[in-house]
Order: sequence, then C-alpha cells, then structure tokens
Amino acid sequence: MARCLIVGCGCRGQALTRELRARGHAVRGTTRTGAGRAAIEAAGGEAFVGDPDRVGTLVPALAHVGVACLLLGSASGSDEQLTALHSTRLDMLLERMLDTTARAVVYEAAGTVDPGVLAVGVGRVRHWCERSLIPYVLLEHDPADHAGWTAAAVATVEQGLMAGGRPGG
Repeated sequence: MARCLIVGCGCRGQALTRELRARGHAVRGTTRTGAGRAAIEAAGGEAFVGDPDRVGTLVPALAHVGVACLLLGSASGSDEQLTALHSTRLDMLLERMLDTTARAVVYEAAGTVDPGVLAVGVGRVRHWCERSLIPYVLLEHDPADHAGWTAAAVATVEQGLMAGGRPGG
C-alpha cells in the first residue's frame, strides 16, 4: 500500500488516518507543535512537526510519500495568513513536491476558510499539478458532516492513488 501525508492532521485528519490505516496505508500526519504528536500517533499515524506557514519545515515530511493530502480548508489565522496559505505558500509547497515521490495531491476545497480563498487554492493546485503531470483530486465535502467527510476523504485519497499519472485525477 501507499504512504499518505496529511498536512493539517487535526481531528478530521486523525479520523482519516484511522480509516487509511485500516485499509493498510502508512500515514504521516503533520502538526504545528509537538503537542499534537500524541493524538496523531494514537490514531495510528507517524507524527511530524511542520508548519504550512513555513513550507521548508514540511519538505522532509514528503519523503517516501505517494499522496499528499492538504487538509487546510478549515485552517485558522488572519485573512492575510489564510490567503497566503492557499496561494503563495501553496505554490511553494507544490513546487517542492516536484522533486519528491509524491504522485498525487488531495486538496481540501471546502471548509470554514473563505470560499474565494479556497477557489484561488483550487486554481493553484490545478496549475501546478497539470503543469507537472501530477494527478490531483479535490475534496469538496462539507467538513461539518464528519462521517460523510471522512468517507469522502478516503474516496479522494484512493482516487488519487489510482489516478496512475493522469493529471486532474
């Protein structure tokens, strides 16, 4: 099976970790601080401290990863921080993925972040992934529906893994 990286491995990311582990996948989940490590590990994931606002801290987490799940649709921060997270920081992360083993991207395109900001992120993911021929899948399920979101997230990860090099998943 594949190794999946979950960037933004909070409560929903941990639920996804449990489901992916049950399907035989290895999962690495990121947390911004060491305090989140125990919860990720309890869900069956390998915890990694890295901050999407500091893209360089995430690069080592991409080692030996088949699919990168960017679950930042409900990230918190100022409007300026969230805009950067789904634009310039996202660009940097996607560009750095080109030289890794990541062969698919799942981008959370729904959540509490302003829909316009998420739409910019979708455009960035499309641009980078189509340009580099990396398949991507958009996770557009409402995260307020926890059980439905988890099922949709598992399906998008599996779709990304099955894409076999087709851009646009």
